[in-house]
Amino acid sequence: MKHTFIILDDNSESILKTLAVAASFQNLHFIASAKSYKDGLNLILEHQPTFVFLEIDPENKESNLSLLLINELYRFLKVLPQIIVTSNNKELAFEAIQYQVLDFFIKPLEENNLRKTLLKFEKANQTSTFTNNLQPSYIAQDRADEGITIVNEIPVIHQEVIEENDSVISIEKNSQENEENTTEDSRLPIKKNHNSKETSKEEKPLIICVKSYGDYRFIEAKDICYLQADNNSTDIHLFNGEMVTAFKTLKHFENVLVSPFVRIHNSYIVNIEYVSRIHTGNSVCYIKNTTTKLPFSKSYKENVDAIINSITNGNYLEI
Repeated sequence: MKHTFIILDDNSESILKTLAVAASFQNLHFIASAKSYKDGLNLILEHQPTFVFLEIDPENKESNLSLLLINELYRFLKVLPQIIVTSNNKELAFEAIQYQVLDFFIKPLEENNLRKTLLKFEKANQTSTFTNNLQPSYIAQDRADEGITIVNEIPVIHQEVIEENDSVISIEKNSQENEENTTEDSRLPIKKNHNSKETSKEEKPLIICVKSYGDYRFIEAKDICYLQADNNSTDIHLFNGEMVTAFKTLKHFENVLVSPFVRIHNSYIVNIEYVSRIHTGNSVCYIKNTTTKLPFSKSYKENVDAIINSITNGNYLEI
């Protein structure tokens, strides 16, 4: 299978060296190169390549090439290209891994190292495709060691663990297929879990575990007021005033958290259980029992309208 790639580097000689190595692989097809953040972003959005070779410590600082490009891509793309970092600064390797890049190479790029990375990528894709095509009963057999229990081909408990170096976010939740609530009264973009049986065990509360250097911090999701983006990490603000930092982007939390968490801004996800007031004129919402005001942006206006609909759809009296 052919894979396309783009090279983002401010050094012309480095571009040629990377291109020379990549050209030795018949399944890689070169699209273009760019020497700046802006030009590189435009190239990626236009061509949406499989791989991007990215320099994150450019000689020309005005090129603005950095890992922040990955955060920007989350704004526009559902599926991001695989980022392969190339740099002379090995001290940036840990930071690059936090961004979940495919690999990190010290320049100059070596053919054998790239071959190993491509083989791992192909193997992962083949495994994913094979698993997705299996019938549920076979999935239960092959993935039993991942903490998935299936009874009568219906997943009951799903233990999802997201690992990244010394940071782990562990989430236990019901893994029945989620469906969006799309009724006319409430357009809240929240996924809810549904049981196929009338009588079922009470669902366990969602627990988030933030691990750092052997320190396990367990947080009940219901205690979270809101989450705030901080570059490549996320600050979790609790109802008791505490703040816990997790080395995951806000986009990751948006993907794994369901009702009652709603994204209202590029930098904020709010738990609607703690929303006490929404001022549409000032584009802010207030957090209960605090002076905190969270802004919401126009791009998430529909989410805010849906929050209002959800609150007013319950036991509600308007005066």
